[in-house]
Amino acid sequence: MKSNANLYIPVLLVLALLIESCNGGDKSATAGESVPDDGLIHVSKAQFETNNMQLGHPAMRNFPEVLQVSGMVDVPPENRASVSAVSGGFIREISLLIGDRVRRGQRLVTLENPEFLQLQQQYLETVEQLPFLKSEFERQKTLYNEKISSEKLFLQAESQYRTALARSNSLGRQLELLNISPESVQAGQLSSVSPVFAPIDGYITKVNVSKGTFVSPATEIVEIVNSDHPHLELTVYEKDVQRVHIGQDIRFSLPELSDTLYGARVHLIGTSLNENRTVKVHAHLKDEKQAHFLVGMFVRAQIDIEGAEQHPYLALPETALVASGGSTYLLILQGSTETDYAFRQVKVGAGATAAGYTALEAGSGLNEGSQVLVQGAFNLVGPQ
Repeated sequence: MKSNANLYIPVLLVLALLIESCNGGDKSATAGESVPDDGLIHVSKAQFETNNMQLGHPAMRNFPEVLQVSGMVDVPPENRASVSAVSGGFIREISLLIGDRVRRGQRLVTLENPEFLQLQQQYLETVEQLPFLKSEFERQKTLYNEKISSEKLFLQAESQYRTALARSNSLGRQLELLNISPESVQAGQLSSVSPVFAPIDGYITKVNVSKGTFVSPATEIVEIVNSDHPHLELTVYEKDVQRVHIGQDIRFSLPELSDTLYGARVHLIGTSLNENRTVKVHAHLKDEKQAHFLVGMFVRAQIDIEGAEQHPYLALPETALVASGGSTYLLILQGSTETDYAFRQVKVGAGATAAGYTALEAGSGLNEGSQVLVQGAFNLVGPQ
């Protein structure tokens, strides 16, 4: 037993040395990571130069007055199609997925219903009666003109022929709405299925049925959206609508891509208030191919107020501000040594943006003497 105890001592010493080695390794911080001891972000000067980072000072700049609004990306009504069936039926074939691209005239689904056969039978029977009824009408017309037959028989023959002609035209049109060819029916090719085709080019955004589902004319089978011409639908409050005019410039961003600004222009302004006392403002994008916007995306926008007085604000280049977790941050230089820089991450309020600069809201705690990381902060800022 004593010899076994002696064997455990070296093992415990080795474990203790390993634990001490691990703890010692945690005390050193790599460049660009927060140091737990002082709560600062340290960047080595080598890393600073390699990543082309830059320091700068806030400066007073004039900014035009802007109106902060929100809205969403949308498309014109003609670029959105809700596809339904002309007549009820069971879904026989469907192979669509959300996101599939379809072309106008492409078959989307196939419906099946025995009533389609009855409609074709009625059409065919009516068409077959037309030659006889037309002949009888012409015969009675001749007899009436020669004073051989009565007017009553002539009018009766005329009514029967014109009624059958109207019925055949109506049934033929119904078949065309079901995408069933009347010519094929006349040739004896009857079918119990009706294809449904895409009315526009676009992408499938909704699929509400599956194989075997019974659909009525009120059922939305699929929705198609063509996003080639997106626009903005912005919401403006009643108190601000008088300041908005057609042609005003708009800068907007997506919450997920808040560092990127896009341009638009006011195109239409609503003429009535909604229930929540707001007005819809329709804006066209300056460059529709600038980004791939999805319909329904939320946007934050700034409408430039024409003729408004410009106001001076303490401002920084846009690259100095980083959006993270719904807030905006920047890095203020706290000090430097021969080997590294030390930055403190500070939350600030961002105002209007113009000409590559963003205004800082009051209470940021900065002044023109503050040194800020204006280039390269994006990879260092983290949520707080």
